[in-house]
Amino acid sequence: MNAAAWKEGGKYFRHNGHNIFYRLDGSGEAVIFLHGFPTSSWDWEKIWPALTSQFLCVAPDFIGYGYSDKPHEYNYSILDQADLAENLLRELRIEKAHIFAHDYGVSIAQEMLARSQDRKRERIKGGLEILSVCFLNGGIFPEAHRPRLIQQLLLSPVGRWVSMFINEGAFRASFCEIFGKGTQPAEEDLKQFWELIRLNKGHEIYYRLISYIPEREKNRERWVNAIMNSRVPLRLINGPEDPVSGKHMADQYKKLIQKPDVVLLPGIGHYPQYENPDAVIANFLEFVRRKEEEE
Repeated sequence: MNAAAWKEGGKYFRHNGHNIFYRLDGSGEAVIFLHGFPTSSWDWEKIWPALTSQFLCVAPDFIGYGYSDKPHEYNYSILDQADLAENLLRELRIEKAHIFAHDYGVSIAQEMLARSQDRKRERIKGGLEILSVCFLNGGIFPEAHRPRLIQQLLLSPVGRWVSMFINEGAFRASFCEIFGKGTQPAEEDLKQFWELIRLNKGHEIYYRLISYIPEREKNRERWVNAIMNSRVPLRLINGPEDPVSGKHMADQYKKLIQKPDVVLLPGIGHYPQYENPDAVIANFLEFVRRKEEEE
């Protein structure tokens, strides 16, 4: 399914006065899909048909991304994106859900886990009941995250100007570097990834969106403790060839998490759901079904 067809099957809701795009398909237990930087919910397209045949699947474009509004004057943050995800589920009257998170979305999932633990500790009724969390490549531990040069420049004092001059060529060069050597994105897909980013001049707010990196460092204790103390089943499916959050991130996960459930996909980089969708589908289903059998 190309990006245009993806949009045709979507809907919008309002968050902080802005239009937020999302896909809602399937039936059964709910799964919310949290995408990464700098892309969008279209990242999930290759695994969507298989999972919507078995689950009620919800995938928003976070504010600043994809087909959602991209205000240039906005306080972009992980905390606000977690609010967005929870508000969407509340609007859809979804009280229980699995979380499937990638890259930037991993931090959002960690904040949602932390909030769930806060509610239980403080005996607050209501809020989302998280059934499980499946992570793909992402900066779970900020000390193990290895930002690319472009990300470092965007975080610097010249970040605003770097954003202004990002073009398709620069995007392609940095984007392709994080894929496996044998699983590079197709030419047509690269064009669509870029078109979704540049829609409504989204590339010009890169320097604002990238603030999630220092936000991870600031909230490191809260977000790492959320997974270390989780009673919710967790699985990490990792593309080890990813230079940003590949095998080194999986190794840190194994070191810090008790009884870590980690699946490495040989030859795969930062986008496992794109590079090897069949393996991601199989490992997600095995994880969720095993959880159900244990209950």
